[in-house]
Amino acid sequence: MSETAKSSGSTDQDQLLGHVHGLGTDPDDGTLYVASHMGVFRRQDDGRLERVADRWQDTMAFTVVGPGHFIASGHPDLREDLPPQLGLIESTDAAETWRSLSLQGRADFHALDVSSDLIYGYDSANGALLKTLNGRRWQVIDRGPLADIAADPSDSSRLLATTPQGQLLAYDVPPGTRESVDGAPPLYLIDWVEGDSVVGVSAAGELFLSRDSGRSWQPLPRVTGEPQALDAEPGLWHLATTHGIYRSTDEGRTWENLLA
Repeated sequence: MSETAKSSGSTDQDQLLGHVHGLGTDPDDGTLYVASHMGVFRRQDDGRLERVADRWQDTMAFTVVGPGHFIASGHPDLREDLPPQLGLIESTDAAETWRSLSLQGRADFHALDVSSDLIYGYDSANGALLKTLNGRRWQVIDRGPLADIAADPSDSSRLLATTPQGQLLAYDVPPGTRESVDGAPPLYLIDWVEGDSVVGVSAAGELFLSRDSGRSWQPLPRVTGEPQALDAEPGLWHLATTHGIYRSTDEGRTWENLLA
């Protein structure tokens, strides 16, 4: 749901995608979508990645909300007459088309997450953690640089965030308190799976699982390459690295490279 620094290496994936900013599975048909610097791609049944609608939009903070319903941010296709910062955008036809919801030209979300009807977003342009109920009017929760955010899918008052230095932060919204989680590994990407289960990845590619909402963590087998994007839902995890896009159906114990 967010991005990490680009690798200096060059692979076939780099040439096609540029850099993977986000991953998500459409609950309508189980299709995996890959949001990247070069547009949004859908994975075909034969494993190929197909660019959606011939769009080259730099799609960041990609998040699946429901069947065919996505939200994101980023920067426009250079063929479009739009501001360089897209703000919050929405697609209701599985990335075929996008429309602006709010903050066009003013916000550059590098992370978005949804819990019930609440949307959380980290706007890197202004260094602000925000929330909204309707996608249009935003409230500032906190300020300061963040790397990724993860909201409890069943309790919108619980939010985790990571900093670029790997510090894990826990928010209670409301009343708006924040605390550092002592003893957590240095995490960069995080995603809240369900209940109290949270997945985290360090900038070095080390994987961890927490079963108590981030208070303690257990290590998992490492995936090859520098991490770029993470999406974890019950029974199905995806992780993009500089070496491929990986899938796990056993909570990270084994991984399959979908681009191999």
